[in-house]
Amino acid sequence: MKNEKTKGARNTPLRIISLGGLQEIGKNMTVFEYGDDIVVIDAGLGFPDDEMLGVDLVIPDISYLVKNAHKIRGILITHGHEDHIGAVPYVLQQINVPIYGTRLSLGIIEGKLDENRPAFEPELYTVEAGDVISLGVFKAEFIHVNHSIADACAISLKTPVGTVFHTGDFKLDVSPIDGKIMDLTRIGEIGKSGVELLLCESTNAERAGFTASERTVGSSLERIFAQYEDRRLIITTFSSNVHRVQQIINASHNHGRKVAVLGRSMVNVIGAAAELDYMDLPDGVLIDINDIKRYRPEDITLITTGSQGEPMSALYRIAFSEHDKVKISPKDVVVLSSSAIPGNEKLVGKIINALVKNGVKVVNDSTEDVHVSGHACREEIKLMMALLKPKYLMPIHGEYRHLYANKDIGEFMGIPAENIFVSEIGKVLELDRKGARFNGSEPAGKVLVDGSGVGDIGSVVLRDRKHLSEDGLVVVVATIDMENRMIVSGPDIVSRGFVYVKESEELMREARTVAENTLMRAITKGYGDRTHLKGLIKDDLAKFIFKETKRKPMILPVIMDI
Repeated sequence: MKNEKTKGARNTPLRIISLGGLQEIGKNMTVFEYGDDIVVIDAGLGFPDDEMLGVDLVIPDISYLVKNAHKIRGILITHGHEDHIGAVPYVLQQINVPIYGTRLSLGIIEGKLDENRPAFEPELYTVEAGDVISLGVFKAEFIHVNHSIADACAISLKTPVGTVFHTGDFKLDVSPIDGKIMDLTRIGEIGKSGVELLLCESTNAERAGFTASERTVGSSLERIFAQYEDRRLIITTFSSNVHRVQQIINASHNHGRKVAVLGRSMVNVIGAAAELDYMDLPDGVLIDINDIKRYRPEDITLITTGSQGEPMSALYRIAFSEHDKVKISPKDVVVLSSSAIPGNEKLVGKIINALVKNGVKVVNDSTEDVHVSGHACREEIKLMMALLKPKYLMPIHGEYRHLYANKDIGEFMGIPAENIFVSEIGKVLELDRKGARFNGSEPAGKVLVDGSGVGDIGSVVLRDRKHLSEDGLVVVVATIDMENRMIVSGPDIVSRGFVYVKESEELMREARTVAENTLMRAITKGYGDRTHLKGLIKDDLAKFIFKETKRKPMILPVIMDI
């Protein structure tokens, strides 16, 4: 009996399911399941595209995890960027699972949980690079890598079917700001011990060469501070890029400037990083935003959020003269120390145009080296594969073009094409002693967050919002007496976003006549079902409006029966 159980366990496959991070940028979340044990790596969010009108955030569909909550041994966090931790508060609203991450990652998560706390006290466990933790049948080792945030780690997962290595987001920086180079030695040792499967990030897989060191930004900042010493500097970057913010503060201090911080996420991250000693803030360099009027503009550096053109961000409000504390001036210099995430180019361009229109000098990575990526280019990905020598490869973190570029790198490094699996969200990759293969899928997709509503915005609501935004709304209001078969009042027609009523009185009069005739004809024939009445009015009015205007507004009949 014991031998049969052992044999069954040996034949159990490891199942790898991505709930996000494939065919998209962001929303990274990967599930590893073996028998009765599940571990999850990362729980990130994404940002809405142009079709998601009014939506604030996008998070993974975790219905599979909710269904199997009893199996989950923990969520492992690779680093503290939004696309890797942003969904944690929403996940904890549905399932109570322990979270493991490095100090800065958990510090940022704790700040998020203060704003969106679950009904229970979350279990947050701090780990350091080099730590190994046991989670059911899994053993997870955190390995230090370089990225655009401190405390980033790759994760080596020992499983009953071999070692699986998840790179997280990484780059090779031989001169990092904190002096801690990626742990190539340990990665090489893991490679010598044997790696069955490598899950490798793909964001920069199309780019040749190596990613530049973060220190190159420091040199550029020094030049900018020297060149514009007679102007106020407004610098925007990712709030979580602690090393970049540190370099901005250092340059400001070296040039005798005070620093004010704008944007809630920037304030929160700097506060967490300083409290945990990931940042060194010279005495007196930081001032409150309310105190900037006490200093000459050329003695001030403003560090703001809004590097992606977010409409509610500090930089957006400054650019469009909507900020209550900061007024833009032609003597200002705005430095965009970031690059646009794919899909955000128009938003960023809109801000740049608004700034330039106001006479502001804009400096970005097209004119100065004010930004370097935190992601590995082709040569760094090759180095990772050369050290790990994986039998199988699954590209992660990227759109199709990124994933297939990573696949090409894998083939160049000698991994057989049949051993490389470009997956999709929800698709199950099985790995056992016999090999790897795709086998079915699990529920996965996008959950939309709009205000306090999570998941209550679906395709029907988005379709209606799109319809409203494109063609407007026509409301028909009428009161009827079905017993006496007569119209008591109305029909009145109200238009929003369709036509300017004062200039279209004749059209609205004719539309009212069409609705009245349809309603009278229906109640004369004894159609007492209000749903049926609404349908008739909607159909006839839609035909009339399209014939007259070639437009298709949303038509909303409101029928009251006394």
